[in-house]
Amino acid sequence: MHVNTKRALAGLALLLAGAAFARDVLIDVRTEQEFQSGHIEGAINLPHSTIAQSIAKANVNKDDHVQLYCRSGNRSGIALETLKGLGFANAENYGSVAQAQKRLQKP
Repeated sequence: MHVNTKRALAGLALLLAGAAFARDVLIDVRTEQEFQSGHIEGAINLPHSTIAQSIAKANVNKDDHVQLYCRSGNRSGIALETLKGLGFANAENYGSVAQAQKRLQKP
């Protein structure tokens, strides 16, 4: 096998291995006070106003499936646009707390 072909296959294997570690990450983009008053179990709090600076510190990868929510869906929409601008292709706005809870329920 040609050396460049071996390198390409090795690179592809690494890429696929990394994709296997992509995870669902639920992010509440409300303020810390709102988050403390109640949030969806398993969510992390990264306020929409600081999400660009705090997403890397939270160890969220660009391949992760990022699920955003807030009180009404407005701030999570703003956070979604911010994350898309940073290269988070698998981010989604789950809307309000109630909408996110409904969407996350297992059938």
